[in-house]
Amino acid sequence: MMSFPGKSMLFLDPEVKVMLNILLPSLLSLIIGADGYYYYTIAECTCSSSDLTDAEYVYSSYFNKELSSQFNSTVGRYVGFDSLGKSNADAWNDGPEIEVQRARLEGLCKPGLKQMYSYLLDKTVKPKVRLTSEPEPSGGHTAMLMCSAYRFYPPDIDVYWLRDGEKVTSEVISTDEMADGDWYYQVHSHLEYTPRSGERISCVVEHASFSGPMTYDWDPSLSESERNKFAIGASGLVLGIILSAAGFIYYKKKSSGRVLVPGSCRVLCLH
Repeated sequence: MMSFPGKSMLFLDPEVKVMLNILLPSLLSLIIGADGYYYYTIAECTCSSSDLTDAEYVYSSYFNKELSSQFNSTVGRYVGFDSLGKSNADAWNDGPEIEVQRARLEGLCKPGLKQMYSYLLDKTVKPKVRLTSEPEPSGGHTAMLMCSAYRFYPPDIDVYWLRDGEKVTSEVISTDEMADGDWYYQVHSHLEYTPRSGERISCVVEHASFSGPMTYDWDPSLSESERNKFAIGASGLVLGIILSAAGFIYYKKKSSGRVLVPGSCRVLCLH
């Protein structure tokens, strides 16, 4: 849920349906002794497509948290649900209030919904792309490449593979766009292949946030596991050198204070 000035809120569900809620202030609030009466109204503008063809305006009145009366732009009139609501609905349907409510679909709802669509749903976020490699469990020469695109919006995206500039149409398994639950999406494409010398394999990603297709080349010089082993080995080597140097310096400092050994005829000379 996102909050905006003017007591309005925007709700977006996983199907990207939009509801613009304009919360009107309480029209009546009476407190009598220890008991009380609570009356409030809510105006709602809803639609499920950016062309606003199904936009709807609903004005609801509640008394003690129960729906009392309601105006719906599709119905075009007030409807009462309790004795108070029915009395009010009859009066409002015969008065100037009904024309005010009928005008709010075009004057209030559609401009507000259009602005929200433009402000939020037209935005794009570039995907982050990563290429990884995993060997087959059988230990054979066949490997599996995975091209992952994640944290992008909108969800429409095209991910495919190129081998030496030619689009790969077989041995490819791709997932559907998966929602992360925070407006972002992710998708993964797998390519089963047998490495060949001099071969160029690329992952291509097309998305609304890019000005054109983005190509990511796979570097077969080192696999992911080999890179990790190399990094761990290098880190261990550096750590070993540091510890050896520290030990040597400590030994030199301790040895410089031992010139004569008591009770012995041997003399230790250090230069």
